[in-house]
Amino acid sequence: MARLLLILALVATVFWVYTIVDCAVQPAGRHRGVNKGAWMAIVILLPVLGGILWFVIGRGRASQPMVRRAPDDDPEFLGRMSDTARADQDERIRRLEEELAQLDSEADDPRAPKPTDDPGDIPGKGDDDTLGQRGSVG
Repeated sequence: MARLLLILALVATVFWVYTIVDCAVQPAGRHRGVNKGAWMAIVILLPVLGGILWFVIGRGRASQPMVRRAPDDDPEFLGRMSDTARADQDERIRRLEEELAQLDSEADDPRAPKPTDDPGDIPGKGDDDTLGQRGSVG
């Protein structure tokens, strides 16, 4: 008989801890009856009875599953974006495009020196031999 009471006490304790954790992790919108704090008090102060009440009355069912979306696919997120943030982003893109166009025009400038493959065209480079020893007699 003592073993049975010990097993029942263990099961009741596990059930009590489970209901406390379950009540604590549920979102506030999924509690029925009273608010989350009151349910926590009921579950903690009335160990087994509070847990039974929690599962029968207090724990609400999810009305619809939560769908995760990327921010650019979420209409709520896009609606919260301010016009100033979009304007700042557009201005930044415009400036970057201008800088890129300026760099492209500098590369196409015929007055710019062209790179050469002949080291003799570069002053001071034509004196070196293949080992990089300047002025050695060989």
